[in-house]
Amino acid sequence: MSSRSRSSRGAISEEEINELISKLQSLLPNARRRGSSQASTTKLLKETCSYIKSLHREVDDLSDRLSDLMSTMDHNSPGAEIIRSILRS
Repeated sequence: MSSRSRSSRGAISEEEINELISKLQSLLPNARRRGSSQASTTKLLKETCSYIKSLHREVDDLSDRLSDLMSTMDHNSPGAEIIRSILRS
């Protein structure tokens, strides 16, 4: 079965997979250019999962720090208003 007929049914062609892997690789910090072998693809997916987990931890940490900061501020202060305006945007 050709790549074109697989794509028309919703399956992803090998070329499309390679393009998606390349795009994913470009989004990861410190990602090295590799070939598209199964081993490197597996490693890239593991690195992606690890990076997403680290981003979740960072978001949680920043959220906790912001909550701590907001709890110590006067809610009517200019600083509190600035933070609220940033969060709205």
